[in-house]
Parts: sequence; structure tokens; C-alpha cells
Amino acid sequence: MMAARGRARTTSVLTEGEPSRLGRAITLAAVLLALLILPTSVTGSGVALPHIGLDTRASLDALQWVVHAYNLTFASCLLAGGSLADLFGRRRVFVTGALLFTAASAVSAIADGILLLDLARGAAGIGAAALLTSGSSLIATTFTGGARVRAFAAVGIVTGAGLALGALAAGTLADVFGWRWFFGTHAILMLLVVAAIPFLRESRGESASKVDWAGTVTFVGSLFLLMLGMVEGPQWGWGSTGVVGLLAGAGLLLLIFVLVERKHPQPMLDLRLLRNSRLMALCLIPVVVTFAFVILLPLLPNYLLIVNNSTSRAAGTTMLLMTLPIIAMPPVASKLIKLGCSTRAVLGISLVCLTAGVAWLALVLQPGISVGTLAGPLITLGVGLGLNFGLVDGAVLTVVPPESTGTAAGFLNTLRLGSEAMVIAAASTALVGLLQNRLDDRLAYFPAFRGTAVSLANSMSAGDLAGPLTLLPQEQRSLFFTSVTSDFTMAWQTVLWTSGAICAVLSVAIWVMLTGSRRRVASPARTEAATPAPHGRRSRQ
Repeated sequence: MMAARGRARTTSVLTEGEPSRLGRAITLAAVLLALLILPTSVTGSGVALPHIGLDTRASLDALQWVVHAYNLTFASCLLAGGSLADLFGRRRVFVTGALLFTAASAVSAIADGILLLDLARGAAGIGAAALLTSGSSLIATTFTGGARVRAFAAVGIVTGAGLALGALAAGTLADVFGWRWFFGTHAILMLLVVAAIPFLRESRGESASKVDWAGTVTFVGSLFLLMLGMVEGPQWGWGSTGVVGLLAGAGLLLLIFVLVERKHPQPMLDLRLLRNSRLMALCLIPVVVTFAFVILLPLLPNYLLIVNNSTSRAAGTTMLLMTLPIIAMPPVASKLIKLGCSTRAVLGISLVCLTAGVAWLALVLQPGISVGTLAGPLITLGVGLGLNFGLVDGAVLTVVPPESTGTAAGFLNTLRLGSEAMVIAAASTALVGLLQNRLDDRLAYFPAFRGTAVSLANSMSAGDLAGPLTLLPQEQRSLFFTSVTSDFTMAWQTVLWTSGAICAVLSVAIWVMLTGSRRRVASPARTEAATPAPHGRRSRQ
């Protein structure tokens, strides 16, 4: 329970009245379309980077901020977005997010320089945070009983479709029309979400009265500085004054945040939430997903561009092996629960698939790898994520009071997006560092190469080996290609094995936390009957 310190919260929400059937349908369609667009921006941006780099001639650091800026602001603002949605209204925050994301995507499509593009992507991340947290709460407060279960199942399917289509859409649009069309399409589609605004119903937490500005600013600032330090560590040096200052500032702001939240009468985050083992276990599941699945979305296409000499479109199509199963599996998870399988068991199967999938990929990865060889591990990973998509979100919202669903969604997605931003940055750093160490020795055998190990590692990590190959005589290029792609694969295998080990440890911890709970983690369908409906009426199953 998330009761305010020193003042109990009621278990009802303020709404504008019962929604009509048309209103419910349009609300669901608007939220689902938004949740379809948001993940494509995560998965597609990495595929578009080589095209953006060729067009803007940006440095690797500036180019990577096309991805990092979106992830960083997205993750930093999630918890604040959920809290503000509870206070000011889920509809109002959703509308603000939709307008900001639309404008930022349009600016991204016409940006004439990398700096403006990076800034626009950061603004899009803020809009995405508002959309995601308020969108989940809109569904939770608009639907009840079996309809809510079906709505969250649809969330899983649509978000999976976004992940599935992101890399393919970005690769196709970038290859055929240019990378600007990828962001322009986001703006055009989001206009349809904006058109649904008049049909959305407002709701907010009944007991909320004012913003916890001190908590909001210190939390967002702490997370922002932490992730900024993680991203810039490889570029500035981990022992540099700038990075040490960023990490120290993050720690100081986090300490201030804890002190503020302990004394605030209506905190943005009730710290007693962290003692809820069921909730914490559920919130750790997306962290496993990050280490097993999400790090592959922006990075694996670049590996395929290098070692298989693939086009962006071909690499994006290969990623469908991993992402398409996400669309099919949420209904399977729902069916298993209806047949009597516990939510805990379904989540356990999901964790096993994720851990096994990343380990399997580490075993088979090699230069020139065929689509058939990739199919097994990638499909396993997709099945693993698909089984918990939507299910985790729905279950989390059943363990907090209705008026705090925005905050709960924000906390879950802060861990989800925060882990994604930091782990992707860490994995990218590890790949570059491991590859650079190997290339330091490798380049001694190619004295004719006119580049450095650092520049070569950065180029390969960004998906470009064609440029470095031109720095060698024609007769040496084939052997050079074979040698450096072998080094690249070994770096990848090290990262994958490390990720697999982390997934195994976290999965065991999650299982123990769920087992040790006072009661079994319930599915949204099973807990809905026990959740008070608005204005004190119990909803019917």
C-alpha cells in the first residue's frame, strides 16, 4: 500500500463519470496507438544511426545521443509523470505528452544538425514518459473486471508490435526514403492520438492536493546525473573530474530525495513501497528483460551490419525473429492463467526463456551466422518477453490503491526505462572497450592500416566497417575483415555471457521474493474483484 506519510489515502479516484462504450473504445485505441509508437522509437533509432551519421557527419559521441537523449529523459521523468498524473489528472498529462512528443518528432524530422536532433530526441523522451504512465492509468481507471484484463493483454500485444516493427520500419524507411521519414512518421501517427483527446475521460487521485516539487526535482536530477555519468564515462574517462562529479551529485541528490520523502505529507514516492516484496519482485522482471532482450534491440543490428555485411532493412527483418513472438504470447499467458496456471508460474517460465535465450545466443554467435541459426535463441527471447508483457503491468497495478496507479506505473517504468538506458550504455561501453583491447594487438599484424584501435572500435560499434576497410590496400581487406569480425564476436560473447549470468541471479531472487510473499501474486483477473471500484462500489468480475 502507498499511504501518504502521516495521512491515510482513500481507495477511490475522482472521475468525470462513467465512460460510454464509444468513449472506452476511443480511449483504448488512443492509448494503444501511443504505446505502439513509443517502443519503435527505442528500437528503430539504433538502426537509423548509420544513416544519420553519414548525413550529419557527427562524431560517435554526438551520434549516440540520438538514442541516449531519448532513453535518459524517458527514464528520468517516468516516476514524476506518474505522480503528476495522479495529481493533475491522467487525461491532462496524457494530452501534454502527446502534444510534446508530436512536436519533438516533427523537429527531429527536419533537424539540420546533430545538436538540434539530440535536443529534440530528449524532448520526445519527456513526452513519452507522460504518455506511458498516464496511458496505463487511463486504462486502469476506464476498464474493470475482465475488460481490464483484455485491455492490458492488448497493451502487451501492441507494445510487442511496436518492438517488432521498430527496427524493420526504421531500416526500410532509412534505406528507401531517408532517416528523416522515421521520425516524421511518428509525428503523423501521433496526430491521430491527439485527435482522440475530446473523448478521453479525466481521473485523478482523490487525496492529492499539491505537487511534491522537492521530491520530484531531486529524484529526476539524481537519475539524470547518474545516467549521464554512465553514458559519458567511456568518453570522458571514469576517473575524470566531470564523471566523478556527476556520480557524486547523483548520490547527493538521492540522499536529499530520501530525506524529503520521509518528511513530506504527500510524497511523490512513499518509501514504504520498497518493503512490498511482491511489488519489488514484479518491478525487477523488466530489469531481467533489459539484460536479456532490450540490449540487443539497438546493438545486434549493428553487429549484423558488420559481420554479415547486411543492409539496414535486412538487419531489421532478422530482428523480427526476436520481436514477432511478443505479439503472439500475451494471449497465451492470459489463456494459461484462465486454465489455472498461477501468474507466478507464467512469470517463472518467462524468466527461464529470457535467461536461456541470451545464453543460447552467446553459444551460437559467429561471423556469417545464418538466419536459421539465429532463429532458436531469438525466438526463445521473444517468447520469454511476450509471456510477461502486459501481465507484469497489470499485476503491479493491483497491489496499490486505485488513486496511486499513476505512481505505481511510474515506479515500474522508471526501473524499466532506467535500467534500459544505463544497461544499453554500459553494454555499448563494454563492447567498445573489449573490442579495442583486442584490436590493440590485432593491428600490429596490419601495419598498412592508417587508423587507430579506438577509431576502429567506435566505427564498428556504430555499424560501419566499410569506411575503415578503405584505409587498407585491397589485397589485405579480406583477411582484415575476417580478423576484426572474429574479435568483434568475442567481445559480443563476453557481454552476452555476463548478461546471462546477471539474468540467472536476478531470476532466482525474483522467484524467492514471490515465493516468500504472504500470498501468491495474483493476476489482474483474480484481484479485480477485491479492488474497490470508484466511489466505493465494488466492480464485478
